[in-house]
Amino acid sequence: MHILILFSSPNHDGLTAACARAAEEGALAGGASSELICLNDLQIEACHACERGWGTCLEQHECQVIDDFQALHQRVCAADGLILVTPVYWGEMSESAKAFTDRLRRCEATRGGESCLKDKPVMAVAAAGGSGGGMITCLASMERFFQHIRARVWDLIPVNRWSREYKLTAIRLAAQAMVIGDWK
Repeated sequence: MHILILFSSPNHDGLTAACARAAEEGALAGGASSELICLNDLQIEACHACERGWGTCLEQHECQVIDDFQALHQRVCAADGLILVTPVYWGEMSESAKAFTDRLRRCEATRGGESCLKDKPVMAVAAAGGSGGGMITCLASMERFFQHIRARVWDLIPVNRWSREYKLTAIRLAAQAMVIGDWK
């Protein structure tokens, strides 16, 4: 099993990155191979809502805005599972996570039930630094995204700076359990 772990923080030493590393440790402990990718290190523009709202994403299921999205889209589709880790900004995913998920949703949710992530296990982590608020609304948005692409939600984990230590353990264990889980 190959797990793709996407995180979306410009801070590679902060809470979000620590959560992503914990997810990778768990996936590896479960026997999976994994890739850890920082969305902020890629050039992925926001959706342009091309051609009156729908460009090539509606019928060809590919985004016509050429940047790093296309290669990452292929890697997501090739993976056996996905873990998305984002900092919480204003009760939502980070802008880089939002840009990626908005474009992926347009390409995959329009496949008439045949998304490349259909029934694949996914996990979301919302990491709130600062005030520690907004985790639940962020996770609700991430869960809605997963529903649109017809992925199978394994877990949704909120974490803040006060719950960091025990939630890192929970993230490791959840990723490990996701890898060895019964998905049939």
